[in-house]
Amino acid sequence: MIDRHVLPDSFGRVMRDLRVSLTDRCNFRCLYCLPETEEAANFYRGKFDAVNNPKPRKLALPAAKPRSEILSYEEIERFVRIAVTLGIDKIRLTGGEPLLRQNVESLVQKLRRIPGLTDLAMTSNALLFPKKGRALKEAGLNRISFSMDSLDPMNFKKITGRDGLAEVLESIQLARELELTPLKVNAVIIRGINDHEIEDLAQFAQREQLSFRFIEFMPLDSSRTWLKEIVVPGREILDRLKKRFDLKPVLSSNPSETARRWRFNQGSGEIGIIAPVTEPFCGHCNRLRLTADGKIRTCLFSLHEHDIKTPMRNGASDEVIAEMLRGIVLQKESRHHIGEPEFVQPGRTMSCIGG
Repeated sequence: MIDRHVLPDSFGRVMRDLRVSLTDRCNFRCLYCLPETEEAANFYRGKFDAVNNPKPRKLALPAAKPRSEILSYEEIERFVRIAVTLGIDKIRLTGGEPLLRQNVESLVQKLRRIPGLTDLAMTSNALLFPKKGRALKEAGLNRISFSMDSLDPMNFKKITGRDGLAEVLESIQLARELELTPLKVNAVIIRGINDHEIEDLAQFAQREQLSFRFIEFMPLDSSRTWLKEIVVPGREILDRLKKRFDLKPVLSSNPSETARRWRFNQGSGEIGIIAPVTEPFCGHCNRLRLTADGKIRTCLFSLHEHDIKTPMRNGASDEVIAEMLRGIVLQKESRHHIGEPEFVQPGRTMSCIGG
């Protein structure tokens, strides 16, 4: 008998995790996502010349979707409610930068009331969190993750295009005060940009008792300038950290967890390594993504999207939407193909897909 309350794909994986992008707009211009700054252009030109490749195309932002094409909060709430009846129990709000959506706390409050939803989290660059944090906590947000790719204010600005390190540090302290835990901080590591800060970032995690995630650079940037030569493999990161710190592996009961984790033997902080390029975890993936403009993506690197907004706006019933979602999940890819000859970078960037 088929269980109508779960979302299995054709490879036996059961979907539990839905990432919901609230906007394709962002107030950062990160090297690895929206590299439109002159610093980004200079960095990539040098790297392309170094490996005897053609110079990258002109660095430019993808066009943002008009407001009419973006899902309303009521549409997001409805879709999440349907997904939860099918076994989704974990929601993460992403972007772009999710805090750019006005009154985002009202959506958090709506989602928090959905029966069966056990975990409601958000990923943010933290720039606006000092203004929004308390309202998000009061609305029912469980936890939050921040991006912090450097502890050097000048390097932070070079990577993100914004002078925002002080706001990130303030946000970390506020999130801890609000008990939005476990508090996670993420850094995308790029060779020649911030790989010299790996140990310093880990020391910061130990001192501040944080869960710090080191993430491999993935080919999801808007200018399509990704090069395998500037990916710092997770294994290299771990080897360096083991030379500096006494680390003990953290055993997880969740087979779908993307990070391999280690705790500091002294202190309560931990580090995690997310290595989708060199050590893919596709075989245990239980994630779906809903883009801000109402498309379902079954993989971060999908070349095809499934429109859910149009049937919702055309009056499709909850039962019809649920049946559509079941069919979409059955089409989930077995794996991505990064590093393989047939790999094709998705047409949309991370900022448009939702992290």
